[in-house]
Amino acid sequence: MKALINARIYDYHQYQDNSYIIFDEIITKVGPMSDFINKGYEIIDCQGKLVMPSLVVGHSHIYSTFARGLSLPFKPQNFKAILEQLWWKIDAKLDNDMNYYSGIAASVDFLQNGITTIIDHHASGKDILGSLLALKRAVCDDALMRGVFCFETSDRFDVQACLKENEDFLAIKPTPFSSGMFGLHASMTLSETTLKAVKNSLKDQPIHIHAAESIDDEIDCENQYGERIINRLDRHGLLNSGSIIAHALYADSSELRILKKHNCAVAINVSSNMNNGVGLPNFELLRQSGVKVIIGNDGISSSITTEYLNIYYAAHLQKGITSFSLADLQKMIIDTYEFASERLGVLLGKIQVGYAADLLTIPYHPATPINVDNAFGHIFFGLYNSFKPSDVFIAGQRVITNYQIKPELASKYQKAILSATRLWNDLKKG
Repeated sequence: MKALINARIYDYHQYQDNSYIIFDEIITKVGPMSDFINKGYEIIDCQGKLVMPSLVVGHSHIYSTFARGLSLPFKPQNFKAILEQLWWKIDAKLDNDMNYYSGIAASVDFLQNGITTIIDHHASGKDILGSLLALKRAVCDDALMRGVFCFETSDRFDVQACLKENEDFLAIKPTPFSSGMFGLHASMTLSETTLKAVKNSLKDQPIHIHAAESIDDEIDCENQYGERIINRLDRHGLLNSGSIIAHALYADSSELRILKKHNCAVAINVSSNMNNGVGLPNFELLRQSGVKVIIGNDGISSSITTEYLNIYYAAHLQKGITSFSLADLQKMIIDTYEFASERLGVLLGKIQVGYAADLLTIPYHPATPINVDNAFGHIFFGLYNSFKPSDVFIAGQRVITNYQIKPELASKYQKAILSATRLWNDLKKG
């Protein structure tokens, strides 16, 4: 058993000063230091530090880690051209060695940013079969993170192999560290024949799909099928409860009502949207719809706190400073924890008895008063812009110690460079 002592505690629900937390895999006791009795615990002194639940990414692309610093001929005129000139070239070359080592590299970077749970949307053209197991081995088995994985079925790939990879991974018994969803790329790369095949394979599993990430996606669907994207997915019976609709920038109120009816979540990825110049979520419409909104980063970085900042500032730029509050952002963060908890069958996101001991400690010396009413404002404006935890725990096990990862993981991280170099060389060959 471990004990964090002399800690400031904040978990988006409560703030406690000068407190302790006792835990092994789960949290067993929380209280004020005046009540603390050392019963032989491993003591970790958190004087001058804030203790928070570790972080969750609601939508990402682990393989994009290997695009960092990559230079390819790139003059896109629209969103599809961005995919064709960069991302589809990369994912077409990925094999399972690259999948594994991109998982290692991403995991190390995530952990150093306080992220311990990732919901990933994967694609790899050279090796489809076994790709999700390669990711799981890197992320969950070796880096000890929690992950939810799927393969993005697309007509760009061997569709039958895509279906089988999703089916095979979903057939593995889920654990609190790993589970699956049924992946689809986007409406514009999924024919009617493919969606019918997905329906035959899907059963009651939730899907994870990009939808309305750009206006081009909606226009393509209306031109080809005479309906909007969410209506198309609904017509095929694919919107099972717990599905993730990533982006949904151009989903209208009728589409959002369908998502609400089927208990689907929208994963917003504001930094990526701004980078691609495709627009911003309609925050007001999302709030009015009552659809659960979770926060992803679309693989653009190894951070999630930068997403929190960009959501807040983008919403203010879009509709004015009173249109979106810290409480609105706080709800999205809580909803992301709750969604991941449901997918993994474990309690995440609170520092309370019975919750998983997925925790982080981060130095913070507030220069102004901090209390339960303003703690989130302190964290938002005082920490999120440079969020580097000193220690990170997953299920009670310390995976970051004084900012350092475990030596065996650091060694694997160095080997990732060789795998990335091989990918880049393959891309140069065309």
